[in-house]
Amino acid sequence: MNFKRSTKSLAIAFMALSLISMTLIQQDAFAQAPGISMTVNAEEGSDTITIAGKIVSNISDVTFTVTSPNGNRVTVGQVSPADDGSFGQIFKVGPTWTEDGLYEIKATQGNALNSLYTIKVFVLVTNGMTEGISISKSNLETGILGGDTDNVARDRGLEISANAQYGDTMIEIMGSTDRLSQDVTLTVTAPNGNKVDVAQASPTPDGDFVAMFTCGPTWSDDGFYTITASQFNTAKYTASVEVEIEDCIIVPEFGTIAAMILAVAIISIIAISARSKLSIIPRY
Repeated sequence: MNFKRSTKSLAIAFMALSLISMTLIQQDAFAQAPGISMTVNAEEGSDTITIAGKIVSNISDVTFTVTSPNGNRVTVGQVSPADDGSFGQIFKVGPTWTEDGLYEIKATQGNALNSLYTIKVFVLVTNGMTEGISISKSNLETGILGGDTDNVARDRGLEISANAQYGDTMIEIMGSTDRLSQDVTLTVTAPNGNKVDVAQASPTPDGDFVAMFTCGPTWSDDGFYTITASQFNTAKYTASVEVEIEDCIIVPEFGTIAAMILAVAIISIIAISARSKLSIIPRY
């Protein structure tokens, strides 16, 4: 039996096995893209915000910062990820959460400028209570932070428009919002600054709302009336439109009047030309 040849073959086999093992280890190491994911949950009318997340690298702590709508930092926290990269944190809405609006919750590992390991989610707080929310963000698969995975559009804010017919006394306000948990308050302000009417509208599951206003005795001034819709004490959830009122009836905008005058003028020219058999093309 040739032991020298057997020993050589065994050595080659071990070397091949080592190369295969190293290749598999490298493939497993590169199978996970760097990044972070985070899910935020809060019940309607609660004071508790629960966070669960995962990060590829568990070599350092995850730092949390909570920032109020006016930009002040109200809470900080820190947690060590588990061996599998998972982490969790619970925040309580406390005395420093004095404003109503969207609070930014940001999780960061390492350098805060590294977007691969920084993620943030917004939670709405009103009168010290949270909006019902379940929202997730992640860049673990792509390395790029994805959008919200819940079914509610975020950061869209509140929008309104006015529908009023010339000569009518009724104004229809149509709007939309991405916050469904609170009614929209609408106020009508006269040209002199006095509030002449107030209404409330509840958003539908799609975020749409409608309110109707009818000109009445308090609408005594002629001029532009401002209708403002407000849901929270933030600019993103406040919108206004103006409607001109004279003698308690709707007045169209100048562009509409100009279009009407132009249309009447064109029709008149056509009618006169047809009757007088005038031709704009000279005959020779």
